[in-house]
Amino acid sequence: MSSTKNLESRPASSISGHNDMTFDAKSMNSQTCLQRNQIEKKQSILSRIVNTLWATRQTRDFNENADLLVKTTLKELIIYIIFLVVISIITFGMTSSINFYFTNVMMKLFLEQPNSNGVTFKDIGSIDDFWDVHSEPILNGLYWETEENATKPGYIYFENKLLGVPRLRQLRVKRGSCKVHSLFEKTISDCYDSYSYFNEDQSPFGIHEVYNSSDGENPFRYSSSDKVKASIVSGTFSTYGQGGYVKNLGLMMAESKELVENLKNHIWIDRGTRAVFLDFTIYNANINLFCQIRLLTEFPATGGAFSSWTFRTVKLIRYVTPMDYFVLACEIIFILFVLYYTIEEALEIKKHKLKYFKEVWNVLDVVILLLCYVCIGFNIYRVIEVNNVLDSLLTNINKFPDFDSLSYWQNQFNNAVAVVAFLSWIKFFKYISFNKTMTQLSSTLARCAKDIAGFAVMFYIVFFAYAQLGYLLFGAIVEDYSSFTNTLFSLFRTILGDFDFEALESASRYLGPIYFLSYVFFVFFVLLNMFLAIINDTYSDVKSDIAEQKSDFELGEYFKRGYDKILTKMHLKKDKILDIQEALAVADADGDKNLSFDEWRTELRKRGYADAEIEAYFAKYDQDGDKNLTEEERKQMEEDLKKQSNKIDNDMQKIHREASITSKE
Repeated sequence: MSSTKNLESRPASSISGHNDMTFDAKSMNSQTCLQRNQIEKKQSILSRIVNTLWATRQTRDFNENADLLVKTTLKELIIYIIFLVVISIITFGMTSSINFYFTNVMMKLFLEQPNSNGVTFKDIGSIDDFWDVHSEPILNGLYWETEENATKPGYIYFENKLLGVPRLRQLRVKRGSCKVHSLFEKTISDCYDSYSYFNEDQSPFGIHEVYNSSDGENPFRYSSSDKVKASIVSGTFSTYGQGGYVKNLGLMMAESKELVENLKNHIWIDRGTRAVFLDFTIYNANINLFCQIRLLTEFPATGGAFSSWTFRTVKLIRYVTPMDYFVLACEIIFILFVLYYTIEEALEIKKHKLKYFKEVWNVLDVVILLLCYVCIGFNIYRVIEVNNVLDSLLTNINKFPDFDSLSYWQNQFNNAVAVVAFLSWIKFFKYISFNKTMTQLSSTLARCAKDIAGFAVMFYIVFFAYAQLGYLLFGAIVEDYSSFTNTLFSLFRTILGDFDFEALESASRYLGPIYFLSYVFFVFFVLLNMFLAIINDTYSDVKSDIAEQKSDFELGEYFKRGYDKILTKMHLKKDKILDIQEALAVADADGDKNLSFDEWRTELRKRGYADAEIEAYFAKYDQDGDKNLTEEERKQMEEDLKKQSNKIDNDMQKIHREASITSKE
């Protein structure tokens, strides 16, 4: 009572304010609930999208739902097949057989053309050979100054543009960099060691004080790696640094020939020289290919000269032809696939945590994705860097264009793409592992891993024993055994039947044959057959076990169930048509050849049809809307029913044929 009195004693405005506050609270609660419902609805939609797009066998719980497992597996397989097709288009679009022919033409031009004495670059064996080859066939190959080519200097074979100018670079060692034995100190005063970073000579030599050049370069003074910007090169005898004594050649033959003769006359190459590089880059616009060429001549501490070479044919300007732009479209699709699989793997890691990395296939997925991101990053870097190099070259054609680093990383990019393509094809086994036949390879390797590991210990003990023996016996005479690495590869080749018995016999008349025959007996006849026996026995066990196992699911059974469902629906449709045909035959109770709606409804109701369905089917043929079907309208209905019945019969026969073919397979 007191509360009621207090309430009555309040002013009207106070009561009104209290009611407004109550209404606002209710309104806010309803808005909050509405917002929460909208958020939950959005989250459920997002969850459905994720489950639809990224549902895999590792992220979805099937709860013995075989059909859902099959659908998920087939979805993964189809998406991955599309991904493989895109990768194949990209990889095959990056290269073609024309790369080989372009490289082959350049190699024949610069490596196999002889000088007046019949010496080619491959045959260089002394300092004199070096100067003769570089002043004749090499310069003749670089500068095609003929009457036909007079208007376009700097073209090789009339089609290949020499970019900028070639560059000569020398690396030297210090005088006295090695120690002469005390017995020969009086006879041999100077000693020049093999090249290494620690004994590299960077001091001026020769005529460095009086040498004058129009371009300001002094080939008798050392240029640092920051200025030269060369790459580290692994030669036959050593690994060479990035600096050196540098001289650029000219744009024309006469200028370059004079420079080479000048260097020769002033003894640019002497006992301290260990390596001379000739670098240049060629571009063929017809096929849009760059060929970065390095001709290396090494002058080891043994004396003499040994030549080697590097030809890198790469496609640095990627998008020119319509086919290139098609490949670009595939690269964009490839990026979308990478993002798709990144999200997929992230969801799997989120669900399984560290257990995710216990599966070999999951580790392979991560490796492939990392390589894909590296390739995408380099693709962007290459486009930017090529434009910078070409812009710099076009502003000054008298400079040496540095395509060495770019071509090297382009080669590494090609290698990475090749590895991605290879691993992607291997990963295909992951998506077909539901079939027990497809697991034979992985099961065999996994089961015999311990036996192979034990066998590998025995094999490599014998193998390395023979490798060391061969290197010590024949290393000074036979090229295949000239280093321990060469010996290892030579022994592997012997297992495959590629060997040079005559070289071993000529190196040692008795030890050569004994070494060869004992190696063939122990390694080829004994150890190799033990290895094959391990694989064969394990494969037999795996095959017998697989014969008793069941696959995760059978695609044939899945499609058979699908056929059965389709047939069931067709049978129901067929029964429905038969019901309508029978109703049509007996519904005309008064025999006036006009079928009224009441007669039609009465007859179909007996067969269990709903009024809405009866009315819809009747209205389809009642053209004038008078609730009566004339004789012509009835005939039209009969013809349509007959056509539908025949079509269902044909479809059922076709499905039966396909089902029988699938069951046989």
